[in-house]
Amino acid sequence: MSKPKKSKAVPVVIILTVLFALLTVACFFAKDWVANRQTEVLETAQAEAEKHNSEEDQKYAAAMAEYQAQTSSGANQAWPAQKMEGWDLLDLTNYPLESPSTVTMTRSQIMNNGLLLINEWHSRPEDFDESTMVGLGNYFNWALQVKDASVSLFPVAADALKAAVDAAAAEDLQHYYVPEAYRSWDTQNQYFQAKVEKLSSKYTGDALIEAAKKEVNYPGTSEYNSGLSFRLQLYDRNDKEVNNTKYSTSSQGVWMNTHCWEYGFVFRFPQNAWPLETSTDKSFVTGIRSQMNLYRYVGKGSAAIMHAMDFCLEEYIQYLEEHPHVALFEDGQLKYEVYRQYVGDANSFDVAVTSRAKNYVSSLDNMGGVITVFEY
Repeated sequence: MSKPKKSKAVPVVIILTVLFALLTVACFFAKDWVANRQTEVLETAQAEAEKHNSEEDQKYAAAMAEYQAQTSSGANQAWPAQKMEGWDLLDLTNYPLESPSTVTMTRSQIMNNGLLLINEWHSRPEDFDESTMVGLGNYFNWALQVKDASVSLFPVAADALKAAVDAAAAEDLQHYYVPEAYRSWDTQNQYFQAKVEKLSSKYTGDALIEAAKKEVNYPGTSEYNSGLSFRLQLYDRNDKEVNNTKYSTSSQGVWMNTHCWEYGFVFRFPQNAWPLETSTDKSFVTGIRSQMNLYRYVGKGSAAIMHAMDFCLEEYIQYLEEHPHVALFEDGQLKYEVYRQYVGDANSFDVAVTSRAKNYVSSLDNMGGVITVFEY
């Protein structure tokens, strides 16, 4: 009996079995690697997406914060960006009033609201009306010290003065006294003619008039003729020390000169380091070189701008002639918007206003313009 032969098919089966096993293992690991790789790719894509979304969220939040800051500030989004710290006066000359409308006004209605320029070169208008003037003594039931019952102002100036004096009193600063305020044309003329007579031995003709004008304003050109100005000093009938105190360097004087703008009036004729050490000389603009503690009511908005920009009244009105639309911001917040329009000597005119403002006041400037100050 012959020996059986080995089948050649067995090794092939084994090889195929091994190959299949290896392939199965390879597929298993490949599947694992692919799955892991897919997970890595997904995680990377997800991380990048989250990073992108986070960056976009931050950009959106910053943009929204800026938008909300602009919106809450009261600024028109079309205006140039304002500073977020300190005072900032934006020139909006090339920007119209937002949501505009017009209100018909007359000269008599707005002449004495605060910004009527009266000086050596701009005489009080011939149609000036003093009929609404009030005597400070009776008006405040003598709660304000005045020289006598004749000391008078327009109510807007009187109210601002009383508010400032009351605020000073709350800080234990008292003894304010008003020796003089409004002068009528006749009273100013009496002062002027007395000066002319005094100088008549030295001068004649036009030279005499010019010499007198250097010491006393010509009738109609004195700040006292405005009904918006007053002089302050200290007085206590029972205390000579108070009466002899120099007003400008007293605690009362320093407080008033520092804070008066907050109540709508300004120190009218500042000079170098007077009345405050920080005061700038404006005598070359105002034409007044005498040191007198004279204040002028101009309204809170205008006083704030004059304070922020270190303007005297002449400079302020000239600035508005050149830049008829401005807005004042404080620490990024819109406080006041001012719009000037030329009306000439018309008795009645349409004044542009915006409905965005909380309130507004219009005033003649004695330069042919109406200045409207909007409060926010």
